[in-house]
Amino acid sequence: MSTHSQAQTSQPQSQAQAQTQPPTQPPTQTQPPTQTQSPAQARPLALRPATGARRLVTAGPTVVLSALVLLLALAWALAPELFTSFSPTASAGPSLQAPSGDHWFGTDATGRDVFSRVVHGASHSITAAIVAVTVGLVVGTTIGVIAGAVGGLVEEALMRVVDVLLAIPGLLLSLSVVILLGFGTTNAAIAVGITSIATFARLSRSRVLAVRQSEYVEAAFGSGGTLPAILWRHILPNSAAPVIALAALQLGSAILQISTLGFLGYGAPPPTPEWGLLISEGRDYVATAWWLTLLPGLVVAAVVLSTNRLSNAIGKREQA
Repeated sequence: MSTHSQAQTSQPQSQAQAQTQPPTQPPTQTQPPTQTQSPAQARPLALRPATGARRLVTAGPTVVLSALVLLLALAWALAPELFTSFSPTASAGPSLQAPSGDHWFGTDATGRDVFSRVVHGASHSITAAIVAVTVGLVVGTTIGVIAGAVGGLVEEALMRVVDVLLAIPGLLLSLSVVILLGFGTTNAAIAVGITSIATFARLSRSRVLAVRQSEYVEAAFGSGGTLPAILWRHILPNSAAPVIALAALQLGSAILQISTLGFLGYGAPPPTPEWGLLISEGRDYVATAWWLTLLPGLVVAAVVLSTNRLSNAIGKREQA
């Protein structure tokens, strides 16, 4: 009887102990450490934004329209003979003729076809704007990258120069540079480019400072990477998107500033078909020949607004 009772009492105790013991977990497998990657490298393929024509179509109708306007302006600049058969400097009909089927934008005071002058003027205005943006982009980005990467006294000295450029109004600075260099489309483009150096320098410096404090850059420094190699491989690629968007925005601003200089008489000399000069030549005939200023002005406004819209689309797409 005693052995039977002990067997009965030991059986509930063993069951209670079995219930109180936690279930055994399988041994966890240690995963190898993953290498830190930059955002451009670590983004999954499925989450990367669409590229090329698909990105353009999905961006919206205003972006597509802006791209078409810019493509048309570039086609004018590259091959103006495909769009007009009239000479931009020779007379093509009666003077001050209103827009018609033969002369879409009418004729000016000397009988020249205004549409032909606008088409041929695209090469002067757009080329000058590209030169201006290139000057600001190269010089300003170089200053900003050096200031953000090196730091210290070098950064202080460079940014004080940038502050001086920002303190001078853009139009006044460009006029001063044109007066020093001389009149002409190339000198006007250089002058406009100098006014945008400070903007590119401040943006590129801020982006370099932000990217340099990220984890993958710190990991690259910890693994023994040198500053030039890390700057070229990690910092510059991840800092380029805002600078590219600013360059697109500055292209429209450069066209507007170069047209302003041409309107004031500091750009290309007559009879060069430059957009600002076309508007300036028609200001004496506003009451009798409205098309001389209105139609070239609409072309300039359309190109500038199109570049601004595309730059905003590029900035939003890169932030997504």
